[in-house]
Amino acid sequence: MRKNLPVSNFEYEMADGKPIVSKTDLKGKITYINPYFVEVSGFTEEELIGAPHNLVRHPDMPPEAFADLWQTLKAGLPWTGMVKNRRKNGDYYWVVANVTPVIENGRVTGYMSVRSKPSRAQIAEADRTYRDIVSGNAKRLAVKQGQIVRTGLAGMAREWRELAIQTRFNVGLTLIATLIAAMGGIGFFSQSGISATWFAGLATAGIAVALVLGLALRATVTVPLRQATTAARALAGGDLTGAVNVSSGDDMGQLLRALQQINVNMMAIIGDVRANVDAMGAATRDIAEGNLNLSSRTEAQASSLEETASSMEEFSSTVRQNAENARLASELVATTSQIATKGGLSVTEVRTTMGDISTSANKIVDIIALIDGIAFQTNILALNAAVEAARAGEQGRGFAVVATEVRSLAQRSAAAAKEIKDLIHDSVSKVELGNRLVSNAGQTMSEIIQSVQRVAEIINEIATASHEQSDGIEQVNQAVTDMDAGTQQNAALVEQAAAAAASLDEQAVQLSRAVSVFHVQHQKGTAARAKVVAFAGGKRAASIHAFNPKALTSSQSVRGNNGEWESF
Repeated sequence: MRKNLPVSNFEYEMADGKPIVSKTDLKGKITYINPYFVEVSGFTEEELIGAPHNLVRHPDMPPEAFADLWQTLKAGLPWTGMVKNRRKNGDYYWVVANVTPVIENGRVTGYMSVRSKPSRAQIAEADRTYRDIVSGNAKRLAVKQGQIVRTGLAGMAREWRELAIQTRFNVGLTLIATLIAAMGGIGFFSQSGISATWFAGLATAGIAVALVLGLALRATVTVPLRQATTAARALAGGDLTGAVNVSSGDDMGQLLRALQQINVNMMAIIGDVRANVDAMGAATRDIAEGNLNLSSRTEAQASSLEETASSMEEFSSTVRQNAENARLASELVATTSQIATKGGLSVTEVRTTMGDISTSANKIVDIIALIDGIAFQTNILALNAAVEAARAGEQGRGFAVVATEVRSLAQRSAAAAKEIKDLIHDSVSKVELGNRLVSNAGQTMSEIIQSVQRVAEIINEIATASHEQSDGIEQVNQAVTDMDAGTQQNAALVEQAAAAAASLDEQAVQLSRAVSVFHVQHQKGTAARAKVVAFAGGKRAASIHAFNPKALTSSQSVRGNNGEWESF
């Protein structure tokens, strides 16, 4: 048998009115648990689901109890008994375990276990008895369908009481028939002298047997049937607080035990349903409030997106206008660049012309110098002619006059040449100044052309960037438009979700009202948020159908070897 260690001496006490519910497959592997099982056992959901149920078994439990459990379940009967379980940290807790087969389509598909809090007296008795069984000191004690029973003569009496009612009545009727036959025989033989005392004794015995049968009928049928009727009426009226006392193992005892299991299972199911309804109500209210807040924020976001879309449209229009202006400016700059280039060429031509003028002026200066030299030579010749005329006397007077005129003309030519030279020098100076100015103007025009070209490049870049920005803004605008449409859809979905949450909350209220017809034990504290844990794809625990052991054939009974009880 599996032995879970370590263990401690600390007891964990279950809460009043909160059952532990679990479901296993035919091999005892857990397929369903309620949240309180997780809380009490200390294990996580992942550790419990799919694990063998003996994961919580305490080593103080006698193996005979679990062997009896499987024997009872294989017989198609429910099992009720005290069980000591171990928590994950080694602490222990006591439960009253009610285990029933789960029937689907007439076949056993698993087992459902509902465990409740026992009394201190039940715990003390079970602890003492189980210790005696484990140590071998339990004389004439055994576990039968979860109950501690005696063996020996007391066990024979118990077995007689647990015989089927029909069997016991058949025995009684057979005894009465035998007595009646004996009385008839005595009446026949009384004519032969047999004493009437025997006849009277047999009659008395028959009456006594009939009286015993009547009392037995009342004890085994009438009283349990009245108890069963009371329990059934309470169940039909939704009262699950009553306890069903089972004192025998006969047919009526099995009926009472079945009613007891129905009461326990219904109480566990209703408790889980109420916890789930409370949690669902709280969750739906939270969802509804969250949806209202989300709806408000979504509407505000939608309004902001509309404003953003409008602003983006205006911004996009402005960017498009800027791009168009940049394009026009680029064209103007290109035209200006062409004009500046032409101006630069004209300045270059002017500069060349000024250079030619300066060269021509220099040539004129040379010519003036030649004229000045000729005038000087002419003046010298005139002086020489005058000297020679003076020497000639009267014969040279005419020649002297000519020489004087020539000298005067030479002087005038020299003076004119000097003036021309001065003018030429002034013109050359101005030409040189103009040449320098034209050169500076040419340099400036070159710089202007370069600046204009750079401005043209920048404006082209601005135009290109403006176009790209315009395209990007168009995309952003489209994205904002899509976001606005999505936000509008989200707002509609939020409203639908809010309506669905409100409807779900109303359904939870109606379900709570429907479940409120069942009266269960008051649960202390706040109900934990319910969480259904399912095995194999999230299937919920199967419904518990009314169980009829006779409806099971041998092929439908639970199959397994003698060690199956090890897994529970």
